[in-house]
Amino acid sequence: MDSIPANRRYWNQISSAYQHEHDPQIGAAPRLWGMSSVPDAHLQALGDVSGKRVLELGCGAGQWSRSLAAEGAIVVGLDLSEAQLTAAAREMGAARYPLVQGAAEQLPFASGSFDLVFCDHGGLSWAPPHLAVPQAARVLRSGGRLVFNVASPWFEACYDNESRRVTTTLHRDYFGLNTIVEEHGAASYQLTYGDWIKTLRGAGLIIDDLIEPRPEPGTPNGYNETDPPDWAYRWPAEMLWVTHKP
Repeated sequence: MDSIPANRRYWNQISSAYQHEHDPQIGAAPRLWGMSSVPDAHLQALGDVSGKRVLELGCGAGQWSRSLAAEGAIVVGLDLSEAQLTAAAREMGAARYPLVQGAAEQLPFASGSFDLVFCDHGGLSWAPPHLAVPQAARVLRSGGRLVFNVASPWFEACYDNESRRVTTTLHRDYFGLNTIVEEHGAASYQLTYGDWIKTLRGAGLIIDDLIEPRPEPGTPNGYNETDPPDWAYRWPAEMLWVTHKP
């Protein structure tokens, strides 16, 4: 399925409303992961980025990119949506970095260009992983790292489309997630745990860690309603993969 045109239209359409709603959460502090803004200081996923060549896959309005650029990283922000890139350019601040329009499954960079490729619910949520993961691996140098956070299969399988919330009931088959139809013909993607492992290893990557970010009780989910409210404290809502290229 070629989801690039539909996803590009979708994010161009919702960019302004999305940033208005979520920028206060995403940009509240540097290095906040996921739906519940769990600090990287607790998870220790990225490490020191000073002087490293970093690619953010699906940079949105650049909240992560500008934080890492301020830490001394040599950042490139890539996004499919012109509207998202416009927002990133507008909010860039003093630490300047290039912005590139492109798709995660068709990266416009030479092999071995980066020390770190990462995203937080970015390109590896909105591109077919069997295409996007090999592209990320290709543009990494030997020893470079791919670090990315996506929703867990548990979260997707328990999402109730009718009530638009995550519940304690299974609403979708675990083995049938794959392409998830979003609004306006857009598509996001999910794999089983086993297929994520096969995809990462098939791209030549070594899996160093699988972190399941667990927010403290009472931490709000800024993106989805959950029933019960402490769903993400009790079950894994996200998975943060830490890998490297040998």
